[in-house]
Amino acid sequence: MTAKPTQPSRGRLIGFLALMVLVGLNLRPALSSLSPLLNRIQADTGLSPLGIGALTTLPVLCLGLFAPLAPWLAKRLGPERALSLALLLLAGALLLRANSLTPLLFLGTLGVGAAIGIAGSLLPALVKRELPKGADLMTGVYTMALCLGGALGAGLGIPLADWLGDWHLSLASWTLLAVAALVAWRLGMPHPKPPAPGSLPKAPRVRLWRHGLAWQVTALMGSQSSLAYIVFGWLPVLLQRRGLSEGEAGWLLAGSVMVQLISALGAPWLARLHRDQRPAMLVVLGLTTAGFVMLLQAPLSQRWLGAILLGLGQGGAFSLALTMIVLRSGDSRLAGKLSGMAQGFGYTLAAMGPLVIGLLLQLGAGLTTVTAVLVGIAGFAAVFACLAGRNRRLEFDAEGTVITRRYERRR
Repeated sequence: MTAKPTQPSRGRLIGFLALMVLVGLNLRPALSSLSPLLNRIQADTGLSPLGIGALTTLPVLCLGLFAPLAPWLAKRLGPERALSLALLLLAGALLLRANSLTPLLFLGTLGVGAAIGIAGSLLPALVKRELPKGADLMTGVYTMALCLGGALGAGLGIPLADWLGDWHLSLASWTLLAVAALVAWRLGMPHPKPPAPGSLPKAPRVRLWRHGLAWQVTALMGSQSSLAYIVFGWLPVLLQRRGLSEGEAGWLLAGSVMVQLISALGAPWLARLHRDQRPAMLVVLGLTTAGFVMLLQAPLSQRWLGAILLGLGQGGAFSLALTMIVLRSGDSRLAGKLSGMAQGFGYTLAAMGPLVIGLLLQLGAGLTTVTAVLVGIAGFAAVFACLAGRNRRLEFDAEGTVITRRYERRR
């Protein structure tokens, strides 16, 4: 029988919360700081539009390819040391990426995606273990930190390049934040008491791919993440095609991501009031769709309203998708497995979004076509939101077999 999880002390909770915020701040600037600088990078390196598209797609693809390694690393190193390794890899890759040599630029970008994929997949299980009764709200706080980091990366990319005199230094500067998170995590990471030898039975093998609910959560994660990474990778470029300067396009992206802070924290709180998360998911996906249409099709005088709607929608969508991993898992072990699957397969699916947009632009597609593709992806996400948002959860039965059942949440 598994011991009943206990809530941490107030001091431990505050410390863990601070660490989650600091780690979360690191998982988006590496992505969002790149897109405002794409024109400068292209001019300096001579990359083709397709090459630039590959540069924005590669880290998202690596999120998916490397996220499944997280449960394997956690099992062998422990989740705490595995996260330390991911932060170390992130710091090194950020330095390597700040290079005009194309092979090193792409190698560093690959490392950035791998590090973020591993770290992002480890965190839901850590949150579920450290705060089992409030994991969904903790996920909202962590997602809020992700959004803040994304806003900082998007908004400071151009100013840092101008201030430091070089896009290389602008990209490399985010290494400092990664090193700070690594040091703080090593000093303050939780140290759970190991179980006594022989006190726990051998854990049964978990095969989540046999369960439709796991695939529904995965498809939801992938489709809404695809929209997010299209925004990080291409929104400034698309806005510049509408006649905005690179600086204003970057600030519009930063403003939209900053607005995500509101819905990233509020959406999980609203969702936990009900056992059915479908209405909340449909609302945030509707806001996302409206934001895209206003930014890319409406008069430019409405661009900031569009950015606000997009931010409210995407912040809520990502936060709820992560919360689904927690709510659809009966314990921290299942949360870790579902996180690896949802973020592994999901981010691999998400990588197709930036690639498709890059190909469309390479082929001369206009903003109307791009907008139609974005609306289609949002519709795809809505279908799986209706499936994953139902009152279901993956649990172990008395024989240790994973089953899907309805559950009652305690208020």
